[in-house]
Amino acid sequence: MIAAAAQGLVELRDGWLNPAGIEPEALAERTLTNLYNQRPSWLANAHHDLGRAVLAAYGWPPDASDDAILERLLELNLSRQPG
Repeated sequence: MIAAAAQGLVELRDGWLNPAGIEPEALAERTLTNLYNQRPSWLANAHHDLGRAVLAAYGWPPDASDDAILERLLELNLSRQPG
């Protein structure tokens, strides 16, 4: 599920970065920085889908707050430290 969401994000970004038939001058303006500064809804949605897939892989609720996610990550890291 994570791989599919990540692949979808990559395909969307690649399609925006290198569309067919675009003039070289316009193509030079299509950078990841410009894309993320614009943050179109399709990009935000793709990142949201990827985030939900990661939460699902951990078995965490899809509506977990940032603070809850950080707490759970800290717990996981601490539980994996050698003794």
